[in-house]
Parts: sequence; structure tokens; C-alpha cells
Amino acid sequence: MNYEVFTPVAELQPFVKCFWTLEDDGSSTPERQRVLPDGCMELIFHYGDHYRQYFEDGSNVIQPKCFVFGQISSYIEIEPTGRTGIVAARFFPEGLVPFIEIAIAELENRAVDLYDLFGDEGKMLEVKVCSAADNPSRIKMIEEFLLSKLASPKTIDNITKACVQAIFQSQGQIGVVELADKMNINRRNMERRFISAVGLSPKQLSRVARLQATLKMLDQKQYSSLTSLAYESGYYDQAHFIKDFKEFTGLSPKSFFSDNLQLATIFATAD
Repeated sequence: MNYEVFTPVAELQPFVKCFWTLEDDGSSTPERQRVLPDGCMELIFHYGDHYRQYFEDGSNVIQPKCFVFGQISSYIEIEPTGRTGIVAARFFPEGLVPFIEIAIAELENRAVDLYDLFGDEGKMLEVKVCSAADNPSRIKMIEEFLLSKLASPKTIDNITKACVQAIFQSQGQIGVVELADKMNINRRNMERRFISAVGLSPKQLSRVARLQATLKMLDQKQYSSLTSLAYESGYYDQAHFIKDFKEFTGLSPKSFFSDNLQLATIFATAD
């Protein structure tokens, strides 16, 4: 698989963490891949073939051609149906709100078709992006569309943005009370802002940030034992670490990197 990351134009940088592309010719046997929570929501365009998404009950569904995927509370499993060609915008945890009119909560664990979010404009964008000649052209089209939807940069909640940054800077190890005190904001007010802008509570986002930091240490082998990794990552003990890890990934820490989990590894350890 060929995975690349691109920086958005300056006007979108407060909202969009990056653009990314993924390509594969589909010549190898399709394999299910696991995608983990990272606190970000995505605007995804499949200019290649569709992907199939699997659920815990054994059912599956073909994902839309182009869609927004909201916050995920646990891992999801997807599988290519042929050639992979994806271009996507990865938003900061609080970055999607200024571009859509529906509540963030309605996107949780869902792939929502662009037509359902933007009507005919969304469908036109899908056609243009999927028929474009190359990824730089696709990214430019998406940027122009997002800028047309951005009424004002002031629509971003700067207090929530600062809280999100503090959570990731602490690698998820800052407590909710400490965070509220640091930002000089009432705890309940902060939690309401998070649910509205991020789709997760501060505590939930902290758990995701801690998972992401732990995954990077696992990938880079920056630990002497699972026990030391657990304590360094802010878990109570190894049992707490393994329980939390399995809840998010469905696997033990040792199994995670021994399995063929290309997408999970790419997205979980990318800067």
C-alpha cells in the first residue's frame, strides 16, 4: 500500500490536520484491516473500488463511495473489494463542526454519505473528485469545497481546541478536573462543549490520546516490558493497560503488531 500525507492550505489548517491518500492495485488477496480510534473525524473519497465494513455481530455493509465518518468508540474492520484509491481529509477532533449542519453525535460510528450531508453539492463534489486526474487535483477540489462551507474562522470553539491540544500534549494523562482548572472553565461547561464539538467527552478523548501515545511507543519499541509501558502510559497497572487496549483494538498488545494490520499501524503511528 502507498500511503502519503499532505498539508492543507493555510486557511484550513486550524480545522484539517492533514490530507492523506492510500493506493493499492488490488492484485493481492483482500484482507480485513482494523482502524482504531484516534479522536479525529474523516471526509473520505473512494476513487477506487468500494470498501466493505464488518460489524461485531458478523454482518457487513458496502460503504458509500464518498462519506464522512464520525468518531469511533472502538475499532472498525474494513476490507477492499478491489483496487484501493482513497483521498481523505482528517479533521482535528473539534475541526469538523464548522463545515456541517447536523449534530456531531449523529455521525458516531457511522459512514454518512456526502449527499445526506450536503445534498446535490455533495454529489457533485463526489463526481468531480472521483473523476479527477490525480491526487493533487482531488485535494484542491476538496479544499475549495471546504472553504466554501466555512462561514468564518471564528466558528471554531477556541476553548475546546485548547483543551484538545492539552489532552494530546499530556498524552491523555491530564485529569478532567485538572484540565478544567488549567483552562479556567467550569467542568460541566467543558464537557458540554466537547460533546457538541468533538463528539466525545474529555475523559473519552483522553483515553484515545493515551492509546495513540502507547501505540507509538509499542511500534518504536520504546519500552522494556509491558508493565513499564503500562506505568509510563499512565495506566494503573498492566491489567488495566491490557483491558483498555483490548477494548479499543480487540487484541492484546503483543498480538496487535504481530498480526497483519497495515491500516491500523499506518494510522495509529502516523504523525
